[in-house]
Amino acid sequence: MQVAEPSAGFQELNQMVRSAGLLDLRAGRYIVRLVVNALFLGAGVAAFFLVGDSWWTLAVAAYLAFWRTQSGFMWHDAGHKAMFDSKAATTLMGYLHANLINGVSYGWWVNHHNRHHSFPNHLELDPDIARRTVIFDISQYPSRRGRQRLVVRHQGVLFFVLLVLEGLKLHRTAVRAVLAGNLKHRWTEAVLLLVHAGVVLGCLFTVLSPGKAVVFLLVHQALFGVYLGLLFAPNHKGMPVRSDEESLDWLERQVLTSRNIRPARWISFVYGGLNYQIEHHLFPTMPRGNLHRAAPIVKEYCARRGLPYLEVGMVASYRQVARYLHEVSEPVRRGTTGPTRPAGQHA
Repeated sequence: MQVAEPSAGFQELNQMVRSAGLLDLRAGRYIVRLVVNALFLGAGVAAFFLVGDSWWTLAVAAYLAFWRTQSGFMWHDAGHKAMFDSKAATTLMGYLHANLINGVSYGWWVNHHNRHHSFPNHLELDPDIARRTVIFDISQYPSRRGRQRLVVRHQGVLFFVLLVLEGLKLHRTAVRAVLAGNLKHRWTEAVLLLVHAGVVLGCLFTVLSPGKAVVFLLVHQALFGVYLGLLFAPNHKGMPVRSDEESLDWLERQVLTSRNIRPARWISFVYGGLNYQIEHHLFPTMPRGNLHRAAPIVKEYCARRGLPYLEVGMVASYRQVARYLHEVSEPVRRGTTGPTRPAGQHA
C-alpha cells in the first residue's frame, strides 16, 4: 500500500497553517530547550555523585528517568526534521539524544516512526501496532503464542503493567539493529551505544554497592519505560484500526486515528506538546512549540468538513485505551476468536 496523496482538503488546511507561519522552524527555541534539558540532566548526574552510596539514590533514579524521557522529545523532533535548517546539526542532535543519552538506535527509530506516521493504526503496516504483544483486532490473535496469549487475555490491565519493560525493549532493539547491519551509520551508532552503556554501568558500579546499583538500574529503567509508554499510549491506542482493503486520504487517515489530550500548561509540559497528536500527525515537521497554535485552525476546519476531532481529558484517554483493549480480547476470554471487534472501532 502506498502513502495516500494529500487531498484537496488537506492542501487547503496546509495552506492555512503555512500562511500562519506555523511550519517555520524555530531554531532559537530548540537551542533553549536543548540547554535547559542538558542542565537538568547535568543536575541529576551531579546529585547522583553527591548522594553517593545511599538508598536516597533511588530518588535520583526517578529524577533522571523523567529528564531522560524529556530528552527523547529532542531525538523525536530531530527525526521529523523539525529543529534546525542544518540537516547535519539536526541529525547530530538525534544521535546524541537517542544513542548516547538514551541507548536507543536513532536510525532504527526514524525508520520505525516514519512508517507509523504514514500508516497510523494500520494492522499490517503500522509497526507500533504490529510489534506489540497485545492485540488491537481479534484477527491478530492467531499469531500470538505461549505467554503472549496469557497477556492478551488480560491485556486491558497488562498493557500498562508491561510498560515497565518498554525501555529495556528499546535497548534490545538497538543492539539487534546494530548487529543486523542495516543502519546507515552502523558504526557510529554502535560506538555511541557502547559509550552509553559503559558510562552508565561504570558510574553505577563505581559509586554504588552492587546491590544498590542493580536496584537503581531496575527502578530507573522501569520508570523510564512507564513514562515513555504513557506518553504515547493515548495518541492512537483505542482509535479506529484499518486493514489493507481500506483507503483514506491523508487528512482522514491522520485525524480519524489520532486522539488529543485536552491541554493545560502542565499537560503540555509532561507530554512535550505531543498531546496535540492530531496536529502533529497532520504536520509532523511542525515544531512542537507551534502545535497549540495550529490546534484551533485544525479543529475549526474539521468541524466545517464534518470530520470527527477527538479531544479528551488525560484520565479519560487512558480509560478509553484500557476499555478498548479489554473489549478486543473479550472473544479470547469467552473462547470464541471469530472475526469480531468492538462496534465502530474499525475505520
